[in-house]
Amino acid sequence: MEQISNPVTTYIKRLPRLMFGYFLYALGIALTVDANLGLAPWDVLHQGLSQTLGITFGTASIGVGIIIVALNVKLGERVGWGTIGNMIFIGVFLDLLFGSGLLPSLESVPFRVIQLFAGMYIIGFASYVYLGCGMGSGPRDGLMVALTKKTGKPVGLIRSGIELCVLVVGYFLGGSIGIGTVLTALGIGIAVQHVFKLVKFDVKGQKHRFVDEDLAWVRAK
Repeated sequence: MEQISNPVTTYIKRLPRLMFGYFLYALGIALTVDANLGLAPWDVLHQGLSQTLGITFGTASIGVGIIIVALNVKLGERVGWGTIGNMIFIGVFLDLLFGSGLLPSLESVPFRVIQLFAGMYIIGFASYVYLGCGMGSGPRDGLMVALTKKTGKPVGLIRSGIELCVLVVGYFLGGSIGIGTVLTALGIGIAVQHVFKLVKFDVKGQKHRFVDEDLAWVRAK
């Protein structure tokens, strides 16, 4: 286990990169939504909840994140400060971006497809930026890992099952499904993997610091 003599100092140094990663992740999501070709499964759920409950897209994302983090803890998955930050700040940045009026909202379908793929690659780079801080993965990734451990089923099956469930729920709540849903479902993993390869980022070798370790450090002090 990585030993950090003073986690507060370490986290202060990592905070700018972490927040930049969250902003980029939100920008990537916003571009895929603004392409108006159909949303990624989780965003179908967020949009459906937004329309049904009369809340913003970002608030829906935060609410879902809170539920997932609580479920992850119940399933025995460890949580990092980065996990909590992911849950909150990506939703905040999403609302800021959607309210800014700066998103392109292109009319041409070919350009919207390009925008969709640009969003996916930005999400891939954002994943490298924030995961490289070593402060924990996002809530949704944590759920995938927790269920894989609990069930013993292949990770691909678990991920596909989760995405299918949220897609169905989101669709019945009024979320948008289209060719973009298929493209993101098939392409986001490839985009992330390609970015990680380009920047030579070994996600398996990345060490993370978790909240329980820092609480133990505080108690020891």
